[in-house]
Amino acid sequence: MKESTSAMPKNKTHSGAKKRFKVTGSGKLMREQANRRHLFEYKSSTRTRRLAADVAVDSANAKAVKRLLGL
Repeated sequence: MKESTSAMPKNKTHSGAKKRFKVTGSGKLMREQANRRHLFEYKSSTRTRRLAADVAVDSANAKAVKRLLGL
């Protein structure tokens, strides 16, 4: 039988958030941009290349994302 301890349970990382956000070495939160999944026929090549780049999470959302990631 296991002995019960009074330690608090661990928090689980939000499964959706860990797939969508990455933390850089300096601690910045990065995300992918929307509109780069399908329907490329009418989007310009310039637009699709621009959307390929990851961007930093907005400061207004950073606190919530950090909480979901357990940071």
